[in-house]
Formats: sequence, C-alpha cells, structure tokens
Amino acid sequence: MSDSETHEKKSPTRRFVEDKIPRGLAIRLFVYVVAGHLFAAFVYLLFTLGAQR
Repeated sequence: MSDSETHEKKSPTRRFVEDKIPRGLAIRLFVYVVAGHLFAAFVYLLFTLGAQR
C-alpha cells in the first residue's frame, strides 16, 4: 500500500480533525484579538482625554 492510497482511505472523522485549526492556535488568536481591541480602546481613551485639555 503506497502513501497516496493511505491518504485517500482516511475516515471522515480523521478528515474533519485535519480541517479544523488547532485549539491552541484558536485560543491564542482570540486572546490577541481581545488584547488588540483593549489596547486600541486605551489609546482611543488617551486621545479623547488629551483632546479635552
């Protein structure tokens, strides 16, 4: 049995697992998005408070 034959005979469950992004990457991406938005909100707050003076 060659490598190409083994790749073609994968179960549907195995194919589904390979199509998903890794859980650690999804969590890291979520944290970076949240942290990025919090940082942007902080900078916006600084500019808003600075404009009032």
